[in-house]
Amino acid sequence: MTARTRRAVADDVAAIVALEAASFPLDPWSENLVGEGVGAMLPTVTYVVAEEAGAFAGYAVVSVVDVDAELQRIAVPQKRRRTGVATALLDAVRAVAAGGGAGRLLLEVREDNTAARLFYERHGFTELGRRPRYYRDGTTALVLAAPVTMVP
Repeated sequence: MTARTRRAVADDVAAIVALEAASFPLDPWSENLVGEGVGAMLPTVTYVVAEEAGAFAGYAVVSVVDVDAELQRIAVPQKRRRTGVATALLDAVRAVAAGGGAGRLLLEVREDNTAARLFYERHGFTELGRRPRYYRDGTTALVLAAPVTMVP
């Protein structure tokens, strides 16, 4: 089954907020913030959702400012991981970034998140720098970058 992606709409906010809380329990974004982003009230931000068989399967958030885009969030429910959903979301994020004129896609990932680091490496990301004690629990963030035009 292949995930289909699309821009998020107001009806997606509850599912995004629930997955946000499950995926980022130390620092989840509020329903208000998600609603503003989905509602296009944050001018540089785009929310993308994935669906499989008509059911919510994950989301990603990208911000495009000038030549840089930043993947701010990407989350897929545990039961749908390693099924291609995250790849479909990343492809959609790259399309949004390219459409906004960005030349590269940046992101931060926890240094101790091996699965995510390997995923990004497979998709052409390389380490640009480190942010010591970036996360609330003191974990270092790796700053990764990849060309927007690169096709995995």
